[in-house]
Amino acid sequence: MSKKFSDEELKYLRILSKQYPTISAAATEIINLSAILSLPKGTEHFITDLHGEFEQFQHVLKNGSGAIRRKIDDEFGNSLTMAEKKTLATLIYYPELKIEEILKKEDCKEDWYKVTLYRLLRLCKNASSKYTRSKVRKAMPDDFLYIMEELFCGRDEFSNLEAYYTEIMNAIIETGRAEDLIIALCNLTRRFVVDHLHVVGDIFDRGPRPHDIMETLMNHHSVDIQWGNHDALWMGAAAGETCCMANLLRISAKYGNLDVLEDGYGINMLPLARFALETYADDPCECFTLSYTKDEYNPKDIDFNMKMHKAIAIIQFKLEGQKMKEHPDFDMDERLIMHTMDLKNAKVTVEGKEYDLKDTYFPTVDMKDPYKLSKEEAEVVAHLRDCFINCEKLQKHVRFMYSKGSLYKVYNGNLLYHGCVPLNPDGTFKKVSIYGKEYCGKALYDVLENYARKGYYSNDPVEKKKGEDIMWYIWENKNSPVFGKDKMTTFERYFIEDKETHKEPKNPYYKLYEKHDIVENILKEFGLDPSEGHIINGHVPVEQKKGESPIKCDGKLLIIDGGFSKAYQGKTGIAGYTLIYNSYGLVLAAHEPFESLDKVIKDESDIHSQEILVQHVVKRKRVADTDIGVEIKENIDGLKRLLEAYRTGILIERHN
Repeated sequence: MSKKFSDEELKYLRILSKQYPTISAAATEIINLSAILSLPKGTEHFITDLHGEFEQFQHVLKNGSGAIRRKIDDEFGNSLTMAEKKTLATLIYYPELKIEEILKKEDCKEDWYKVTLYRLLRLCKNASSKYTRSKVRKAMPDDFLYIMEELFCGRDEFSNLEAYYTEIMNAIIETGRAEDLIIALCNLTRRFVVDHLHVVGDIFDRGPRPHDIMETLMNHHSVDIQWGNHDALWMGAAAGETCCMANLLRISAKYGNLDVLEDGYGINMLPLARFALETYADDPCECFTLSYTKDEYNPKDIDFNMKMHKAIAIIQFKLEGQKMKEHPDFDMDERLIMHTMDLKNAKVTVEGKEYDLKDTYFPTVDMKDPYKLSKEEAEVVAHLRDCFINCEKLQKHVRFMYSKGSLYKVYNGNLLYHGCVPLNPDGTFKKVSIYGKEYCGKALYDVLENYARKGYYSNDPVEKKKGEDIMWYIWENKNSPVFGKDKMTTFERYFIEDKETHKEPKNPYYKLYEKHDIVENILKEFGLDPSEGHIINGHVPVEQKKGESPIKCDGKLLIIDGGFSKAYQGKTGIAGYTLIYNSYGLVLAAHEPFESLDKVIKDESDIHSQEILVQHVVKRKRVADTDIGVEIKENIDGLKRLLEAYRTGILIERHN
């Protein structure tokens, strides 16, 4: 017995009937969608904490954290030697560079073209087999569309077709298109092996090329981003929030990366440089050494950078002091430190205890009003703010962060976020006050993200200001999910010798995430099945050399930041964790540091990755088991109701 059609449903079905005007059209689409549900789910690739390390990011992206090599092994088994597999893999990663290197040594180019094209076609066809013909066709480059369709559909076992495909190959070589086709097949193979990319936070800061990472992500076929605290910092600066901007500049100076702003984004640093040289001309700025410098830096460059480092740090402390006083609701009064300085006796008081000051040269600080910017500092801040707001490239990147990003994401049964879910010591969700209302758990993420979007997009100046301030809050407040610590001890690290003052206690989350009930409660809070779901967590480097494991709570929670940033690698002992989630399960990879692109091309020295099988599913995952599958099933249900409406005469078919 058919279910009665409501007025609302009929309105929906009339709209649907414009796309499927006949019984035949609706039935065909039901068949098509039902078939898609049976396909294996696409492979997801999770990376996090890139911190501007473009070359390492690019290599991990191109090799799919080992997924390309696994696909080669699956397809060719023992029919290729290990050396041949390495060459093929390197070719797929960097086709233009590897072709040039191979052809310098190759005596018979034509034979190499034929063998290589044959291998790439086999591999690419295998990789594309989990997708519909329509999706495969859309991914093919226009100039090779016809040729690829013919070659992909070829069946070499039929002798009457074998000559046809051989002739296609010969014609490709004779017309000089072999190299272009090889490059296209390599790119297509990478595209098919990894269907979707997740970036679980912190694209920016420390490393030298975040702008190049952003350009790559903007050209990626399918990506989402979970904002990290460093991403929030750049997003806040782009919106015009000056505390975020000052922090960003200080970190860039600290890691010797101010040229990222000048060369990468075209932001004029001359006013800050001039101010720093004039104000701190005779100051050695010994507290402001660089954490990481390029090999080619000379002592004069380092000295200059240290002066800029100090200049922007003092500006930051003043601006943050103003913000803390403006927002007592942010509960950060204990971080107001500058007014406690006794410059005459070189003392400072932090949390009720007095310490020696390592530096007392603060020519721009008026101890009667220590958080007030000097006239010159205010001019520098105003200039830089204008530069950030009017930087076309930065604004383009930040808009992409907003359009593809969020503070968390629920995707195919997994929960992705950077940092932590703020907890109390007993494991309950911590209640946090945001502009007079209390939030916890998922609601806290939602309200912070809502204000973050207002801070960039709102036309209401009051709401925009609230949103801008929340961007800074997200960066360093003790209740921020993506910060996850009690305090940021930047002042103490510069000016106080006692290492006890440098400690930044973590939220109780980091002591409780091995407990099953805690992790299950978090999954439930975000609407996930705790028996099936996982938490994919970025932000905190995993110190592998101390025996720490990225696998928490028996694999229910995975921390995949092992330190892409070179500045972290001495601490972690590795160069990052990444995760692959394919139709067979989850595979975690630990990477050794990336040496150089030249070494990869010439020596075929892929990043050595230790694979840890986290979970192997009993039943292979299909599209039906994914979020896309849920949408497809809903579409099928709608189409079935449309068929029923046609067949019962409620709606009339429209034939041309």
